[in-house]
Amino acid sequence: MALGDLGPRICIMGPSNSGKSTLATAIGRARDLAPIHLDLLYHRPNTDWQPRPDAEFRALHEATISGDSWVIDGNYSRCLPQRLARATGVILLDSSTAISLWRYLRRSWFERHRPGGLEGGKDSVKWAMIRHIAVTTRENRRRYKEMFDQISLPKIRLATSRDLGRFYRSEGLSR
Repeated sequence: MALGDLGPRICIMGPSNSGKSTLATAIGRARDLAPIHLDLLYHRPNTDWQPRPDAEFRALHEATISGDSWVIDGNYSRCLPQRLARATGVILLDSSTAISLWRYLRRSWFERHRPGGLEGGKDSVKWAMIRHIAVTTRENRRRYKEMFDQISLPKIRLATSRDLGRFYRSEGLSR
């Protein structure tokens, strides 16, 4: 399956720090789709990743998915059914825990501006996030795969960093 088969409303799912935001930005640029980073809808700008009230996040989410075309990265499972009902295609990234940890540390220490970065926020290494990636993400990875297997939309699973790199090259995407 190719990127063109996924239609104008694409969901990108996967574990934390698997490259979802970077891929959404690349696809948005290549396909003229608005890249939507759910982390930016969920968290308040100019904070240290403080969440918005749930009702506010859900309203932003609903307004976003009502659009005719988009590429959305993020999971936020409580809103996934609504998102999938509007989506025309899905991509699942499934990078390893080691890769996710490396990406988290790299972005926290070295990247000032990155796709999906919180406006006015600064990424920093937090024990809670390391624990989330190292412990919680293992179960999430299993759940995402099970959900992905049940989705009847056109879909692409990129199970390794090598698969992701091949996808970028085959689709002419740039990071």
